[in-house]
Amino acid sequence: MGICASDVIPLSNARANFSELAEEVRGGAEKIITRNGESYIALIDARRLDYYHQLERERIHLLLIDEAAKGLDDIVAGKVKDARSAITALKRRRSA
Repeated sequence: MGICASDVIPLSNARANFSELAEEVRGGAEKIITRNGESYIALIDARRLDYYHQLERERIHLLLIDEAAKGLDDIVAGKVKDARSAITALKRRRSA
């Protein structure tokens, strides 16, 4: 769903018509509230916000799985270092 010009509302209008805007949002619309002519906040349905948060958590999980797979590939390829020696080398570089 795209945002159209009627979905961009100045803050003063949003204050005056909040109940009406809330009903539109509850019906599926998304509103951008502006302040001094610039985007300020978005008004979206709480269920849609929950869905967006769920998608973000899933994206993070997929990224973690991808990083774990890359790490396993590195182990198989022999691209490994001893943790103690790697930490010691990092500490030496920081103190230099």
